[in-house]
Amino acid sequence: MKIVAKDAKLDQRLISSESQASWRRILAKYQTPEYGPSLWQVANTIIPYFILWYGMYRSLSISYWLTLLLAIPTTGFMVRIFIIFHDCGHGSFFKSRRANDIMGFLTGILSFTPYYEWKHNHAIHHATAGNLDRRGVGDVLTLTIDEYLQLPWWKKLGYRIMRNPLILFSLGAFIIFAFVHRFSSKSSGKRERMSVAWTNLALATILVVLSWLIGWKEYLLIQAPILFIATSVGVWLFYVQHNFDGTYWERQDKWEFLKAGLDGSSFYKLPGILQWFTGNIGYHHIHHLSPRIPNYKLPKCHKENPLFHVRPLTISTSLRSLRYRLWDEEAKLMVGYEALKHYRDRLQNTAG
Repeated sequence: MKIVAKDAKLDQRLISSESQASWRRILAKYQTPEYGPSLWQVANTIIPYFILWYGMYRSLSISYWLTLLLAIPTTGFMVRIFIIFHDCGHGSFFKSRRANDIMGFLTGILSFTPYYEWKHNHAIHHATAGNLDRRGVGDVLTLTIDEYLQLPWWKKLGYRIMRNPLILFSLGAFIIFAFVHRFSSKSSGKRERMSVAWTNLALATILVVLSWLIGWKEYLLIQAPILFIATSVGVWLFYVQHNFDGTYWERQDKWEFLKAGLDGSSFYKLPGILQWFTGNIGYHHIHHLSPRIPNYKLPKCHKENPLFHVRPLTISTSLRSLRYRLWDEEAKLMVGYEALKHYRDRLQNTAG
């Protein structure tokens, strides 16, 4: 059976069991990690990060503006570190589970994220993305218009603050990685709780040692801007991968995994340098269909299979996502708060 995909929306013919077996076979060809590319990615990411981090320290004696300037490329490598961490969490960076877990724990320390706690929550995100009845774990909270209108005023205010881009992609993102990740959730198991504890201990040790070597003020002057910029970029990437024009949300009884991947996860087409620093995470539609594909094989999978050629998001078109706040369940669209008036009008016209 020939598999055909439309440019913007998933072709219904792909939902058949025969077609599902076909696209799963296609994806399986790219799921085997290779030690060479993986180790090279570790080397060309972590080594430059440490070199630039040291360069930022040396620049403190020259000008803090120079320090902040160096924070920009350092941030890029921190984002790449998180991508390695992310792949390890999916078991897709090395063939060995133990190697993935060790590298995941170490890169988790560098990215201020407890490995097993994040791995557990992110697996839930992959299993529930686009499912309106299973929101709330590992995602950016998105309410429907109905849900928002039923909130008391103070919860509406809280939602508006949380979804405000000036908060979500700045202080909010920083707080999540710097402070929220220091605690496990109530539903966490022993392994997840221990990963939080060990990560916190490692971060505290690094803080004490570097404070002794270079001074605690100097450490914060270096690490804080790196973490602030990196978390802002990271949360933006995560947000735009699922909050965009044409995304997919459905109730449990209508939810389909393939649609959630191809229609509900974006193909964020970035310039080459940004694609490199973000570890090809822009091919998010393929990643959601098969998280076992290493990040360095995603472009090849996309290039060789027209099935995955969905309509891309560019930097300019992705900026429209800044205004999206709610899901209009009737129109099946992401909308801004201005849609609330039209929604009330529709209700009045229906009632009349």
